[in-house]
Amino acid sequence: MLRSKRARKTVFAIFWYIVLGITAVAVMLPYIWMLSTSLKGSDEVFAYPPNWIPRTWRFQNYVEAWNAAPFGRYFLNSAVVALAVTIGQLITCSLAAFAFARMEFKGKDVMFALFLSTTMISTQVTLVPSYLVLKTLRWLDTYQALIVPFLANAFGVFMMRQYFMTLPRELEDAAKLDGCGRLRFLWQVLLPLSKPIVASQALFAFMGNWNSYLWPLIVTTSEHMRTLQIGLRYFVSQEGGTQWGIFMAATVFVSVPIVLFYLFVQKSFVEGIATTGLKGA
Repeated sequence: MLRSKRARKTVFAIFWYIVLGITAVAVMLPYIWMLSTSLKGSDEVFAYPPNWIPRTWRFQNYVEAWNAAPFGRYFLNSAVVALAVTIGQLITCSLAAFAFARMEFKGKDVMFALFLSTTMISTQVTLVPSYLVLKTLRWLDTYQALIVPFLANAFGVFMMRQYFMTLPRELEDAAKLDGCGRLRFLWQVLLPLSKPIVASQALFAFMGNWNSYLWPLIVTTSEHMRTLQIGLRYFVSQEGGTQWGIFMAATVFVSVPIVLFYLFVQKSFVEGIATTGLKGA
């Protein structure tokens, strides 16, 4: 009886490992194709049957992609914006989440519901009013326009609030007995215990702003304020045709920081997503 149960569990585990392995390969195929195409010449890109391994490895595509546009400036702009927004969201989201999770004040639940309802508003709906506000402040084509509107995030507040509520109240009571104030408790006790959700929010914030295209396209006009995502469009040509090898090499430049950042926070990110929301309001 026990052997049959163990056999069934083993077969079930093997089955799911195979399913997950096939799914992982399917998800990775576009990225593998991008890497492969970035090392191909124009004659190999649309060859049939398709070649996953280039016949001639053209590392020159990366040199040409870097020199075709001011990628150094684009990279700097994207890095400054993504890091600034990530740090800003971690500060604002942690403070707001602490207030909603640990403090008692009149109308807290209603305020949180209204705050959370803003996640249902599409970003495209707020483009025009946001643009007019920035124009009035004379912030167009500046770092302020790229950073300030995204320093707060309702979804980030929700995630951190849910995680904060899973931590025992006894920690805060003990900290108060030792003379620890609220901000000190948040900084020295709550946040160190919340590394998984902090890493998750940091990843979401960094990815969202690193991959942002529409907003930088609207609020920036000069070459020195463009970001990497906008820089990619310089490789798309309707007249002379797109050089796909160079275009994919440029895409690799853009995607590498995201991959590295994810690998850096992968363990904490998975733990944070798995534990968020285990305890409700």
